[in-house]
Amino acid sequence: MKFILERRAEPSRLALALAPVAAILCTLAICTLLVAWAGAPVGKTYALLFEGAFGSRFALSETLTRATPLMLTGLACAVAFRARFYNIGAEGQLYLGALAAVAVGGLHGGTGFDLPVPVLFAGMMLAAALAGALLLLVPALLKTRLGVDEVVTTLLGNFIVLLFVSMMLDGPMKDPMAMGWPQSVALNGDLELGKLIARTRAHTGLLWAAGLAAGLWLLNRYTVFGFQMRAVGANAHAARFLGLPVNRVMLGTAVLSGALAGLAGAIEVAGRTGYVTLDMSPGYGYTGVVVAMLAGLHPLGVVLASVFVAGMLVGADSMSRAIAVPNYIADVIVATSLLAMLVATLFAQYRLRRNPA
Repeated sequence: MKFILERRAEPSRLALALAPVAAILCTLAICTLLVAWAGAPVGKTYALLFEGAFGSRFALSETLTRATPLMLTGLACAVAFRARFYNIGAEGQLYLGALAAVAVGGLHGGTGFDLPVPVLFAGMMLAAALAGALLLLVPALLKTRLGVDEVVTTLLGNFIVLLFVSMMLDGPMKDPMAMGWPQSVALNGDLELGKLIARTRAHTGLLWAAGLAAGLWLLNRYTVFGFQMRAVGANAHAARFLGLPVNRVMLGTAVLSGALAGLAGAIEVAGRTGYVTLDMSPGYGYTGVVVAMLAGLHPLGVVLASVFVAGMLVGADSMSRAIAVPNYIADVIVATSLLAMLVATLFAQYRLRRNPA
């Protein structure tokens, strides 16, 4: 007896909406076996995990701090993936955006040009967005003109950017007051973002990220360019046959995606670190891919998915200190939730049918 996958004529919107919930519940059920294997009480482990992520003012602030860059890199990946342009280079775009932000707001901040703080802040954000956009524009041109696979070029671009950042931190942008530690000059204090929660690390960059998510939802739903992105993502050949400028849409999508990832670097510098180091990001660009997929590439879903992923990572650190379960369980939960989400989405759009042949 053979079974085949058959696409549903009209996928249920309710099933698609419930797919993330089902994926998370399935993930927790699977990880229960791992927790029990480690010899820890399952209920207490999960209680400590969620308490460490959301159970106090400090825990919530740390989760929101971690969620902010994830939200922006998740949006960057969601925008690109929607048009079937697979941007795996958000990590490099984040670092280059952070470097550009410090170049404007650190090396030339304050009395350098004697510009008003709002103008200098806008220039810093614009420089970061342009840096990320131009970095992703190169793989986009290679794809549209020469057919080069963007997965390879964007992924390899991350390593090139990190080497470039390392060179700058040990060279022209090195902070002379860092006692030999490879870090950039500090951002001008007037350009730092305000605190979202007093006496915590949570900053107003979260509001920027949430606002951009809402803006992208409006762009996708109510603009011609949003329709063109969806059409190219659904079927580029059909879109080209209907007269849509596929290559131009792809390049525009790449510019938008790279700009979002570049802004993630600028907001991380302005809101949390104050300067650039090589360990500034623990893989926000790569985790953004997971966030985008968990959200079903929906901009508003990215907000919820980034908080969930950040909560798991922050809560696992707290949980591992209180009970004998390694904090790597968070990585397992995030990875398993991605696989479960892919399976749930698959069965929301397809059904198994017995092949009578």
